[in-house]
Amino acid sequence: MSKLFVIRKEIPKKTYTLLITASFALLIAAWVVLTEGGFIKAIILPSSRAVVKYIIESALNQSLWRDMGISFYRILGGFVFAVLLGIPLGILVGTFKVAEAFMRPLCEFIRYMPVPAFVPLIMIWVGIGEEAKMAVIFMGTLFQLIPIVADNIMSVPDDLINAAYTLGANRRQSIFKVLIPGFLPKMMETLRVMMGWAWTYLVTAELVAANSGLGYSILKAQRFLKTDAIFGGILVIGLLGLVIDRTMAFLNKKMFPWYDGVI
Repeated sequence: MSKLFVIRKEIPKKTYTLLITASFALLIAAWVVLTEGGFIKAIILPSSRAVVKYIIESALNQSLWRDMGISFYRILGGFVFAVLLGIPLGILVGTFKVAEAFMRPLCEFIRYMPVPAFVPLIMIWVGIGEEAKMAVIFMGTLFQLIPIVADNIMSVPDDLINAAYTLGANRRQSIFKVLIPGFLPKMMETLRVMMGWAWTYLVTAELVAANSGLGYSILKAQRFLKTDAIFGGILVIGLLGLVIDRTMAFLNKKMFPWYDGVI
C-alpha cells in the first residue's frame, strides 16, 4: 500500500484505471442512495432515474442532439478564434520582453474582469445573433490563453536557444525551429484547459437572446424548477467535456510520444 503513495511515483496502469472507475462508481452510488433512500428531496437533488429518463426522452425527441449541435458550434467558433489570436500573441509575449511589457499586464488586468458583465456590451457591439454567443466564449478564453501560452514558451530551456545560436541559427530559425516545437506538447495541455473554460462560459454565452443550446435548456429548466432537466443538461455537458478532454490527451500522446506530461 505504501508504494501507492510515493511522491510522483508512477502506479500500475490497471490500478490507475481501477481508481478512476471507483471514483465514478462511488459518486453514482452516493447519488442513488441519497435520492432513492429519501434522504434528499427531489427538488434539491433529482434521482438518477429521473435524470436518465430526461436524457433518453430528450434524445428520442431530437431536442438533445439539436441543443448539443448548436452549443458545440458556438463553443468551437469562439474557441477557434481565441486560439488563432491567442497563440501568436502568447508566443510574442513569451519570446520578447518588449511584447511582455506591452501586453502581459493588460491581459492580467482584463482576465480578472467578469465576462458576464460584458454581455450587454457584446449585444450592442455585435448584436444578438450567433456572433454574440461566440464573442462571450472568445473573451472568456482569449485573455486566459495568452499568459499561459507565454509561460509555456518561457518554459523552453535557454540552453536549447543558446545551442541553436552556437550552431548558426538566426533569430527567426530559433523561434520556429526551437521555441515553437519545444512548447507544442505543453500547448496541447493548455488547449485542454482552455476548452474547459469555453464550456464553463457556455451558459453565460447562451444568456444572449438564445432559444436553443444546452446552456439555454438548463436556464429554461431553472425557471420551472425542473431539477431533472437541470442535472441532465449539466451531466451531458460534463460527459461531452470529458470526451473532448480525453480525445485531446490521446492526440497529444500520439503527436508527442516523447512527452510524458499528459495524464
